[in-house]
Order: sequence, then C-alpha cells, then structure tokens
Amino acid sequence: MEDRGKFNGRDIEEKMRPFGALLSFEEALGRLLSKANPIERVESVPIVESNGRVLSEDVIASMDVPHFDRSAMDGYAVIAQDTYSAGGSHPVRLKVIGAIFAGEGQGNKVTEGTCMRIATGAIVPEGANAVVMVESTEQIGDEAVDVLKPVYPGANISPRGEDIQDGQRVLAEGETLTPSRVGVLAALGIQGVKVYERPRVAIIPTGKEVVTSGEPLPKGMVYDINSYTITSVVLENGGIPVRFGIVPDTRAELGDAIRKGIAEDLVVLSGGSSVGERDLLHSVLGELGEPLFHGVQLKPGKPTLCASVEGKLVMGMPGYPTSCLSNCYLFLIPVLRKLARLKEKERRTVRAQISKRIISTLGRVQFLTVRLEGGAAIPVYKESSAITSMSQADGYIRIPANVETIEKGEEVEVILF
Repeated sequence: MEDRGKFNGRDIEEKMRPFGALLSFEEALGRLLSKANPIERVESVPIVESNGRVLSEDVIASMDVPHFDRSAMDGYAVIAQDTYSAGGSHPVRLKVIGAIFAGEGQGNKVTEGTCMRIATGAIVPEGANAVVMVESTEQIGDEAVDVLKPVYPGANISPRGEDIQDGQRVLAEGETLTPSRVGVLAALGIQGVKVYERPRVAIIPTGKEVVTSGEPLPKGMVYDINSYTITSVVLENGGIPVRFGIVPDTRAELGDAIRKGIAEDLVVLSGGSSVGERDLLHSVLGELGEPLFHGVQLKPGKPTLCASVEGKLVMGMPGYPTSCLSNCYLFLIPVLRKLARLKEKERRTVRAQISKRIISTLGRVQFLTVRLEGGAAIPVYKESSAITSMSQADGYIRIPANVETIEKGEEVEVILF
C-alpha cells in the first residue's frame, strides 16, 4: 500500500478521515424534517405574552361583539322614517332630548319627532334605528336640529354581533397569534390562552481553542461566536435557547454534554463536525444514536452532520462562524419552526446584477453572501472563518451544483436574510 505519511507517529488515515458520500442539500434537509416532530406539550399564557405563540385549541366566542347596537358615527340617533322628507331646501327639524356618549347607558327613549346627540361607539338609545352624521345636520340652538339628508334604517349603526357572534369559532388550533388575533382575544374578555410550548434548544459550543466572551484571549485561541449566533436564530424562530458551557474535544466530555442536551427538544453543537484529528462528533454520535448524514454538498457548510439520539435530533454545525450561521439559516430554522408548529419562514427575494465574475465549485451548491447597493449584488464572502461574511451581507445567492461561472452583470436572485 502506498505510504500516506505520518502524523504524530500515526497514520494520517487513522486520524484524518475523509468524508463519505455527500448528500445533496435537499436530501439532507428532508432527512432532518422527517425526524422533526412538532411539540405536543401545552401551556397557558396571559394574552399579553401570547403574540407569536401557536394556539393549541380552537377559540370559541362566548359573547357577541359588539354586545349592543352602537353608533358608528358622531351625530344624532333618530327614527329613520322621520328623515325621509329631508333634503336640500326642506330640512326636517327634530327635537333634541339629550345626549349619549360611549360607555353610558341608553338614556331617554327616542320617539317620533325627537332625536338624541350620540358619539361614536355609544349605545343606540331605545326607539332609534339610525344615526344621522353630524355633517348632514345643522344645529338650531340647544334643543333642535335640522336634518339635511334622509337616512335608512340601520344607517351608521354597528349592530350587535356584527364583528363576532356568540358561539362562533374565531381562531383555530394551529394558528399563530398576531397582534390582531390577540386583539380578538381581548375583545372577548379572554385573559389567558392555551398554546403549544416553545421548543427548547440545547446549544453546545465545542473546541479546546474556544474561549468564553469576555475572558482573556490567549494567543492561538478564539472567542466563542457560534453559541451567540445560534441563540439569536433560536430566539427569532420561536425557540428557547438553553446555553451550555464550552465543551472540550474529548470523547467523554462530548458524550456527556450530548446526553445532558437531549433532555431538551433539540441539540445543536458547533465545531467538531469535520474529519480532523479532534473532530470526534461523528463517531460519538454514532455510538449514542442513529447517524442521519455527515457531509453535505454545500459551500460553505460541507462538514455538517446530524443524528437521532433517543428520538431527539442532534445537529452538528461547522465550527467556522460563517459556515455555522449559514447552516442555521438553511437547516436549523426549518427544523425549529416545524418543532414550534410555525409556518415556514417567508422567503423574501429581490433581483440584482452581480457586480463581478463568480467562479463556483462544481458538484456543490454554493450560497454566496452579497450586499445590495444601487441595484447591484456585491459579493462579501471572505472565508468560512470570517463572521463579517455574514454581518456585512443583505442576503445570499444560490449557485446550483452544476453551475461553475456567473458572469459580471448577470441578473441573479438575492434571498434576503
């Protein structure tokens, strides 16, 4: 056999394992989603904390909204038939017998030839069946008003139950609460609502070279970036981050951290997912559970792996910050949103012209980060270790695996972050 060289006295092949067959991005994501089971646990939360949560049961109205006939305009509550002859030079004069404002009782009864001043939102007084807008009247002293235009029965009145009817299903299980839907709950006097719990995500940074932010930084070491970017992604997509301390690259410590992590709904590790001497994650996960894949036809993000351990997904992200965050957008967000029962994240795109010629890698889908400026898409990708490859970008373009070159000025689709 050909001599492949030595590394610390041992065969390189023992310690630097090559990747096996790489999965396509689509197949890798499909395997992940097939193992992602939506959270079944339910909790009750106050409606002031419910925005963005997913309902675990239908909401049935227990009352009409509004629960009384109310005025839709400032004006005068009248009997419509009294106004039929009004018009132009022949107004109808009505006696004003009082005024009614929002939150007050009905007050006097309106009878033929009389009316009441009424404010928007006020209960329509007994006897009245229409409201004349103040713009269609002319006040005559304090006790009379001339109606200049006729109105029909029901005019400018919001009838009882017009918005919501007692017994109506107003919100359905599985719907995500938004500010307007929270408003529906408030309109019904509901103070608390049952929702699905948010998925808890164990976030485990790994590597002997990684230092906690704020501590002294020895030469040759780097600050932990990935646990912060992963945490931000989790919070933005309906999850609860559970941050672990930095775990060294040892088989025992990685195994212990993963066993603790699977107490949560999802485990995300960063680092140790490649094939180097200290990249032990693949073999550790192979011992603990069922590997789903190791290596994806992506740039950046090739050394990505995933396994199922005791029914929980464990995702191993590359250690380089750009690769890690890129794969959070591509893999973590879809998985997390499925666990959280949230709809797929809406993809926003714009068209732009690429600012320079791009040479891609055949056989791997490339996600190239770009900045938008004056209708141009300007590549900002530096290398997988540079977090500014993401922080300076507005989005990315997807270069298919069978495309090697994009010429300067060619129109591309930019997927916005």
